[in-house]
Amino acid sequence: MPQSQYGEYTANNGTNSQGNRYAARNYDSGQNTYRYSNRDGSYHYKNADGSKYHNNGRGSSTYTSRDGNVHRSSST
Repeated sequence: MPQSQYGEYTANNGTNSQGNRYAARNYDSGQNTYRYSNRDGSYHYKNADGSKYHNNGRGSSTYTSRDGNVHRSSST
């Protein structure tokens, strides 16, 4: 089984029913991650530390830290 700083994990990759691609890691420690690349150009992911990131594919993004602080940016 592969291992990282968060411990051993199993990986799952594929395409969901909406046609969006995903990659996920499920850690033995319970700290799971995922990344979605969506057909509309947006993407989002969740890190093992609990932080999250979303990009709408049109220049705006949101980062939420593990303690809940939200940071937004926009290039428009």
